[in-house]
Amino acid sequence: MAKKKSGTTQLIALPTGGAPAINIGINDKDREAIAKGLSRLLADTYTLYLTTHNFHWNVTGPMFNTLHAMFMGQYTELWNAVDPVAERIRSLGHKAPGSYAQFGALTSLADAPTEPPAALEMVRILVKGHEAVARTARELFPVADKASDEPTADLLTQRLTVHEQTAWMLRSLLEE
Repeated sequence: MAKKKSGTTQLIALPTGGAPAINIGINDKDREAIAKGLSRLLADTYTLYLTTHNFHWNVTGPMFNTLHAMFMGQYTELWNAVDPVAERIRSLGHKAPGSYAQFGALTSLADAPTEPPAALEMVRILVKGHEAVARTARELFPVADKASDEPTADLLTQRLTVHEQTAWMLRSLLEE
């Protein structure tokens, strides 16, 4: 890279050995803590996605059409949520987890039952799942806030809105 200085050209050395250090105004310790929390959120989101997709495939009974379509909308939303969470982890300079083993170790959710439960039990499981993901997102807020990490706080707000609203809608199906 060249820079003009008083009629002469001065060369400025570019950093060697790869990319420059991350300097986004969040210190390394806070970026690591936020990335760890987002990794848990990613694992929870992916696990809930997989459970919801499983239930979409395997739901039966008189509410089949309603639940089949509802679960499709929910798993599609969850699938679309995975990428922004993973990309935020990468923006903070950390690797996003991406294997079933990593997700299994990080998630707060139980795996989907081996045998598909009855339709209303699926709904109960999904209510608990959405509330668990909301708790995971909420736990990270103080860390992001302390670091003045507005992009992460914004992402968490978006995820909380979706999970709390989805839990409410699913819970409404269980009320008589």
